[in-house]
Amino acid sequence: MTENIEPMYSKVISTLYPVLQRITFRDWTGMEHIPREGGFVAASNHISNMDHFPLAHYLVDAGRAPHYLAKASLFKPPVIRQILYGTGQIPVYRGTSRATSALSAATEALERGACVCVYPEGTITREPDFWPMVGKSGAARLALESGVPLIPLAIWGTQEMMWPYRDKLPKLLPRKLIHVAAGPAIDLSDLRDGPVNAQKLRTASVRLMDEITRLLEDIRHEKAPDTRFDPRTQHAARGGDGPSGSVGPSETKGDR
Repeated sequence: MTENIEPMYSKVISTLYPVLQRITFRDWTGMEHIPREGGFVAASNHISNMDHFPLAHYLVDAGRAPHYLAKASLFKPPVIRQILYGTGQIPVYRGTSRATSALSAATEALERGACVCVYPEGTITREPDFWPMVGKSGAARLALESGVPLIPLAIWGTQEMMWPYRDKLPKLLPRKLIHVAAGPAIDLSDLRDGPVNAQKLRTASVRLMDEITRLLEDIRHEKAPDTRFDPRTQHAARGGDGPSGSVGPSETKGDR
């Protein structure tokens, strides 16, 4: 590990790492794009409640321990709360006067040299075929205001472990093939001078979602829809039998 991490985090890694090794096959690509030191924002698509674990597995394999922005309700159960705070995870109080505290805490973590992991869509995708939706501005804001790299990530396969909006418990066996890919840092050089405004945030967010989508297209060997799904103006049924052309565990297994 290239950074100093909390003692609780070390314990969690030592406990969960061998479990994840046994319940997944792993196709990890693009690790050369993960900064070996210093703060950065890792931004991924979101397709399942299981995404956090393989993404953390990938980033730990790349030498970094992620600090997630997570909804505050996850911090309520006593034992879970102790683990989340003990590992430096960051609660997000949506729709309250404390909503901005998450960005402040994330900025402080970035200044300490941490990896802050964000789902820029803000929730699990509602796009019928699991393609990324229109992104929100949080990841771009953190990167622009902190001056740190913004690294795009794409994940695929976790929907087979826990189907979004349908499954209450994960299906851990048989082992699932999980793909995670990282791309080069998003080029924000033309947006870093001067104050961060709404136009810069929109531009950076579009660039980010374009690159996440491109990475996912490479994983799935499919082309995403030309128009990105916007949950504010479009509706999709939750659950279902799965996206067309989904990649399952019968594919060739890349393991690390």
